[in-house]
Amino acid sequence: MYSKPTRILQFVAGAAMATTLLAGAQDSASATAQAPVSAPAPAPAAPLSTFVLSGPLVWLPPADVNLGPFGKASVNGIVTGFAQGQNNAIPGDDSKQATLSNGSIYVQKADGKVQYFVQAGVYTMPAMGYPFLNAQDTVKQFYGPVPVAFLKLQTGKTTSWEIGSLPTLMGAESTFTYQNFNIERGLVWAQENAINRGLQVSQALGKHLTASLSWNDGYYSNRYSWLSGSLAFTKGAHTLVYDGMGNLSKTAFQTLATPVQNNGLMHAVIYTYTKGSWIASAYYQYGKVPTNANIGVAKGATTNGFAAFLSKSFKRGFALPGRFEYITQSGNIGGPDVNLIGYGPGSSAVTFTATPTYQKGGFFFRADVGDVHAMNYTPGNVFGSTGTNSDQFRAAGEFGFIFGNNLDEK
Repeated sequence: MYSKPTRILQFVAGAAMATTLLAGAQDSASATAQAPVSAPAPAPAAPLSTFVLSGPLVWLPPADVNLGPFGKASVNGIVTGFAQGQNNAIPGDDSKQATLSNGSIYVQKADGKVQYFVQAGVYTMPAMGYPFLNAQDTVKQFYGPVPVAFLKLQTGKTTSWEIGSLPTLMGAESTFTYQNFNIERGLVWAQENAINRGLQVSQALGKHLTASLSWNDGYYSNRYSWLSGSLAFTKGAHTLVYDGMGNLSKTAFQTLATPVQNNGLMHAVIYTYTKGSWIASAYYQYGKVPTNANIGVAKGATTNGFAAFLSKSFKRGFALPGRFEYITQSGNIGGPDVNLIGYGPGSSAVTFTATPTYQKGGFFFRADVGDVHAMNYTPGNVFGSTGTNSDQFRAAGEFGFIFGNNLDEK
C-alpha cells in the first residue's frame, strides 16, 4: 500500500476472551498477548477463533447457521463507512475523501477436531502518514476478497494445527480498522507483515505460557521461506509476549503487499496491563533488511520502533483510546541505505492519535485525530505537493454496524 508492509493479528480482546484464547480458541501466542479489552463482551456461543476486536469496540455473539451437508456454522458480519480530511497531502492523495471502508462476513466452525475460519468481503487498511487506498484497490492489490481462510485441526487438548491464509504472529496491532484501538494503523505497524500463507502449530504450555510456530510466505510473497514464532506469558492483569520472524532465503519479488522488508527479519516485545476500565500497552520492534545487491538492496538498514497505547472506557458506551509512536531507521540523509520507513535513510518520525469512540449494540461511531512529524528526512520524501513538509495532521471518522446473533446487547 505504501511501498512498505502492512500487518495483522489481534491487539486486545477482553480479559474473558483472553482466557478463551489461552484455552485454544485462538491458538496463537501473539493473539493471547493482545487480549485485554476495555469492556467485557457478551459471551458468544462459539467465539470467533481468529477475529478479535480491540477495546473498546465489542463484537457481538455470532449467529448459528445450518449449512446443510456442511453442518452448523457461526456467522458474523460488519459494514463500515469512512471519511477523512488531512493537510499537506502528497500528489495523488486527496485532502478529503469518503468511502465504504469495510463490508465483510465471517463464517467459522470453532468446535470439534476439524474446524475452519473464512473471512470474505472488502476492506481498507488506512495508516497514519501514508496515502489512502480505497476498498476496491486494496482488495485488488493486497489479499483478495478472501483475505483470511484456514483449516484448523485440534489434535490434542492443548495442541492445534492451522493451514491456509493466516494472520501474522508479529506485532500488537491488527490489519482491519475495526479490530484496533484507532481507526488508522501507525508507522510501527507499517513495518510488519499482515497476512501470510502457510502452516502454523500452537501449543499451550501450562496455565500461563502459550507458543506458536509458523512456516509461511512472509509478506504474502508466495515464496515459502519464512519462519515465524510467538511466545506469550499471561498471569492476571499482565501479559508479556515475544514475537520473532525472518526470511531463510532471499527474493527480488516485490508488490505493495510484498515490500523490500520481505528479505529481512524482525523482533518485537509487547507488554499489556489491564485493570478495570483501563488498558495500557507498550511494545518495542526491531527490524533489519541486510545488504544484497542481487535483489536491489545496495546497502541494508535497520529500524527501531516504539509504540504505547492507553485506553479508558466510560459508561454508556463511550471510550477514549490513544496511541504514541516513535520510529527511526539507520543511515544518513542522502545515503545509499534502503528506505524502510519511507522518509529516507537516517530519518525518524513520531505520531500521536486519539480516537473517541461510542458504541450501542451493533452500531458504533468513532473519530481519529492524529499527527505525524518527520525528522531528519530526505527532501521530497515527506508531505505536501513537493514532499518537503515535515508534518501531516489528519482527522478521520468511521461508523458502522456489527452483525451477529443479538443486536440489542452491548
